[in-house]
Amino acid sequence: MKNSLKVHAALFVVALIYAANYSISKDVMPRYVGPFGLVLLRIVGAAVFFGVLSRLIAPQDHIRGRSDQLRAVACGILGIGLNQLLFFSGLNLTSPINASLIQTIAPVVTVLASAVLLGERLTLPRLAGIGLAAVGAASIILSRGPVAAGGQDGLLGNVYILLNATAFGIYLVLVMPLMRKYHPFTVLARIFLVGAFLAVPAGWQQVQQPEYSSFPGSIWAAIAYMVICLTILAYLLNNWALKYASPALLGAYIYLQPALAVGIAVALGKDTLTLTKALQALLIFGGVFLVSRKPRPVAPLEPVQD
Repeated sequence: MKNSLKVHAALFVVALIYAANYSISKDVMPRYVGPFGLVLLRIVGAAVFFGVLSRLIAPQDHIRGRSDQLRAVACGILGIGLNQLLFFSGLNLTSPINASLIQTIAPVVTVLASAVLLGERLTLPRLAGIGLAAVGAASIILSRGPVAAGGQDGLLGNVYILLNATAFGIYLVLVMPLMRKYHPFTVLARIFLVGAFLAVPAGWQQVQQPEYSSFPGSIWAAIAYMVICLTILAYLLNNWALKYASPALLGAYIYLQPALAVGIAVALGKDTLTLTKALQALLIFGGVFLVSRKPRPVAPLEPVQD
């Protein structure tokens, strides 16, 4: 298989894994395991896996220096701990389609964080894209659908997903220098370890409550999927593909994930696609498209000829 096909295959599998999770997670929580309990299982499992893998593959590689250590801690808090706690708390309350659509604003947050932290230029199309995506996300967050009517706080769930996307967008900006400087497994082992310090106290009570002996095989399979596929396999494939994929290609797969999530949720009867949701999706997709476009380089002024 050619390398370009491998990249497409890896990105597609990652998108499919994340898309299926929106519906699979709803089967597990809150009936069998609470959202924080699931986060604990995921993060601790990944911390152990990447910790062992980093010692086997890059035993001499260590994160050094005060600034890199602090950056790794910030990445673990934002990208692993808060990111996962907010995501599963939000998904527990809102619908799969709402969650998948709101999460697509992460690239918008990344651009804003890059402008603030790295001094990148905000062009007029990008500002328009930020506004367009914000309108789409706000319309989803403030809408009251079947989930909210069914007794759950859908508004709060949508806000949690928005905060999750914000934390993840900032994390992407912070983690990039570490990924370029150290082996990816070294970075993943450290940030998952930091995330575990948040996940264990938050999820310890919920992980002890269930009667695991009463779980049907389908629920065990769903939990295994979230720990192995969603956490470990997706991170491995994503980090490999990031070495070869162009920004335009990554942008295309940003749109594919919610499309797959919608298809899976509707096919499994977990959610319904309405005209309103389709229009909200178009607003967000349009905004992300404008934000994801690279600004044209400013041409240097030619000297005036006498």
